[in-house]
Amino acid sequence: MIMNKQGLIIKLLGGIYFVEASDVVYECKAKGSFRKKNLSPVCGDRVEIQIKDGETPTIVKVFDRKSFIIRPQLANLDYLVLVNSVCEPSPNLLLIDKFIAIAEYKGIEPVVVFTKIDKKCENELVSVYKKAGVKVFSVDNTTGRGSSQLKELLTGKLSAFTGNTGVGKSSLINNLFPGLNLDTGEISKKLGRGKHTTRHVELFRLADGGYIADTPGFSSFDTNRYDIIFKEELASCFREFDDYAGKCKFQDCNHINEPGCEVIRAVKDGIIPKSRHESYVQMFKEAKNLKEWEY
Repeated sequence: MIMNKQGLIIKLLGGIYFVEASDVVYECKAKGSFRKKNLSPVCGDRVEIQIKDGETPTIVKVFDRKSFIIRPQLANLDYLVLVNSVCEPSPNLLLIDKFIAIAEYKGIEPVVVFTKIDKKCENELVSVYKKAGVKVFSVDNTTGRGSSQLKELLTGKLSAFTGNTGVGKSSLINNLFPGLNLDTGEISKKLGRGKHTTRHVELFRLADGGYIADTPGFSSFDTNRYDIIFKEELASCFREFDDYAGKCKFQDCNHINEPGCEVIRAVKDGIIPKSRHESYVQMFKEAKNLKEWEY
């Protein structure tokens, strides 16, 4: 008997694809013709598998991806959740803005979360990202305040979390998804942190629907791991610049220090946060040194 099912790749390990279909996880191989098409199924891919009696199930089709990250390889991510503490350690706005730009570039919705709000007021930081049009949440991991709104957003979606050591990322996950039945320390192990870091991507299904991507690479703040944004494409990764596209005095305006730049005017008027523009300028300077043929 031959049966075809649609499912989701939740893990890839040693050439074996673990595909969740109809609440069953199948260990599958990939159809050989994918290599000829230079297509490699990855975690997060929506696929069709063929099941034959007495044979290993085979992935026969990979459906179109809405997003794709190269390192770590992950498809169809809905949200990239950027976890930051308001203190201990203090947030690095340049790094936050780099990750937001990467998410925008890859067609993934960035979500900024500030933790440790019981120790320091976060209103000024929240205002920066609200002005930038980015979804932003404040969560107190000691009481759970604010976590229900974030959980509602992520329910039914495929999300990955990133954040530097000590920002409360594991505590946040525990607050949001206690159904994982993990203590904070155990979350670090299962989600690939510290000395227990995993080498593969894996999706964990959530009780209320949706998945968390176990992506150990996201614990690193080396943004070049995820993708390279060249200077010509950088402005489109800052959504608050969109209202001023084509309105500057010069059509090739880089929004750095050119006369008649409407973006700079918006910064001076307080419409665009100064820190966001400063991040853009720094990223633009870095991007100027990139040579497209090297990548």
